Amino acid sequence: MTDCIFCKIIAGEISSDRVHEDDQVVVFRDVNPKARVHLLVVPRQHIASLEELGPEHDGLMGYMMRLLPKLAKQEGLEAGFRTIINTGKGGGQEIFHLHLHLLGGEKLTGF
Repeated sequence: MTDCIFCKIIAGEISSDRVHEDDQVVVFRDVNPKARVHLLVVPRQHIASLEELGPEHDGLMGYMMRLLPKLAKQEGLEAGFRTIINTGKGGGQEIFHLHLHLLGGEKLTGF
């Protein structure tokens, strides 16, 4: 996707504060953090949203979910963390490239 900001970050066209990357995902700090630690876990493959997932993405989603606790530990979130996937405009999704938010570092409000 030539106009997707996350695709541009993945390609290195836009800088980011990366904390992890491998052949499946790129993880970087959110530029507008909602907590002391606010990471975005973004698959390299462009998938617009959770609604676009098919059975072929099961391995990727499992990988991303198992990566979250490792990232949390790496960031010192020993007391716990929150994960969020916003889906669709009504669900708060602003960038239409599937991504997981990992938040923590203090008592989180809401919900």
